[in-house]
Amino acid sequence: MTQVANGPSRSGGSLGALDHNRSISIAGFQEQTLGVAAASMKNELNRLIELVPEGPARDGFGLEMDAFYSLFTRYLSEKAKGAKLNWSAVNSPSPEKIVPYKNLPETPNSEVSNFLSKLAVLKLNGGLGTTMGCVGPKSAIEVRDGMTFLDLTVRQIEYLNSHNNVDVPLVLMNSFNTDAETKRIIQKYAGHKIQILTFNQSRFPRISKESLLPVPQSPDAPVSNWYPPGHGDLFEALANSGTLDQLLADGKEYLFVSNVDNLGATVDVNILRHMASSGAEFIMELTDKTKADIKGGTIIEYEGSVRLLEIAQVPAAHADDFKSVKKFKIFNTNNLWISLKAIKRVVENSELAMEIIVNNKTAENGEKVIQLETAVGAAIKHFNGAHGVNVPRSRFLPVKSTSDLFLITSDLYGLEHGKLTMNPKRQFNSVPLVKLGDHFKKVSHFQSRFQSPPQILDLDHLTVTGDVTFGHSVILQGTVIIVANHGERIDIPSGAILNDKVVSGNLRILDH
Repeated sequence: MTQVANGPSRSGGSLGALDHNRSISIAGFQEQTLGVAAASMKNELNRLIELVPEGPARDGFGLEMDAFYSLFTRYLSEKAKGAKLNWSAVNSPSPEKIVPYKNLPETPNSEVSNFLSKLAVLKLNGGLGTTMGCVGPKSAIEVRDGMTFLDLTVRQIEYLNSHNNVDVPLVLMNSFNTDAETKRIIQKYAGHKIQILTFNQSRFPRISKESLLPVPQSPDAPVSNWYPPGHGDLFEALANSGTLDQLLADGKEYLFVSNVDNLGATVDVNILRHMASSGAEFIMELTDKTKADIKGGTIIEYEGSVRLLEIAQVPAAHADDFKSVKKFKIFNTNNLWISLKAIKRVVENSELAMEIIVNNKTAENGEKVIQLETAVGAAIKHFNGAHGVNVPRSRFLPVKSTSDLFLITSDLYGLEHGKLTMNPKRQFNSVPLVKLGDHFKKVSHFQSRFQSPPQILDLDHLTVTGDVTFGHSVILQGTVIIVANHGERIDIPSGAILNDKVVSGNLRILDH
């Protein structure tokens, strides 16, 4: 019997050698297993492609499956290597990598039209409104004065075009979840001074976690078997759709990208001019982090380049460091300015290799599945001269919940040509912290609980939980906490003024 613990074995090996051989054998086993997974996936994808009739449909589907396979094999490779972020190599970006917005020179009026003539605006329009209790594209939710996200965007760009005598097109990147409904909706803008282009981001097959094979068995398998692979797919989808070449042929040079639900993401000519004068191919708008933004991605310097760091990439032991406002003081708004010619170059040269976000899901039938996604901001490392601009908080007004909607619909903001502006009567630069409970979660429930939006110019903090309703012309000031416990109801009467108040228990106002 070999006495490993007491010195050399009969074969002359040592414990270290055995461990080394064991690790090699494990690595070899993993490599072989993942190699088989890659080959099996390739066979399945080819089978799916063959099921599509020859012609443009098969060509388009084939391009999508090629892009998916490239992402899948990168995932396998990283899994085999056990590649992880080296936290000790994560550094805050050097000062020249982040330009304060206040340092950007004002664009002379005589130059504005020239810069705008080279611009296209792209809105990420792939999301549904399900988290806010709505059916269909999130961009179709009414957010202010009866207007939807899409209405406000169209109004902004139409005014930009007519005021400056230019033709800035609006490009919508839809997903297979939002495309049909969005195309139906935009027909109402046919008479407006705006060109609207649409294209679809890719449709990738969900992956079975157990077999590492595609879940869909046919190209027309149910929608639940597929997923949109995150907005990092923008570059290849823009190119594959022909939209990139169309924009370049129309003389466009720059693309302003933002989430459709960020109502602060309007065209800023000073940033556009800065991009042109600096020669940067990619600019990311960043803004100062607050306690509400601790999970927001930020830019770092890592292995000699500027990169986007998302919380999903951070080792668990360093999550608190990442969330710290002291170490990472700014975060990514996902307002991006990108050179169209540079997009064409990186796509044609297959240079894009954004960090993969592994999204584990459970399918409707209980099967464990994997979605491989990428974020558009992660492409920053592939563009020359890429850097950030630290912008005012006013350029980041996302509506992710009804708590955000509460702020947007209030007297805190005015609306001019589709653009929200802070009420000058608000004495503080910051917006109130608002937390509405589950009774307000869906937009329809939220709307039914307010006879009119409360006045909140002097509000600092609002927390509302339970069955609570508000009359008209209610004024909220300072810190207001309203708690209706289970089985209780609170009606805040019309004209009420709540200043630094805590309201709990039962309060019913009955009509007579």
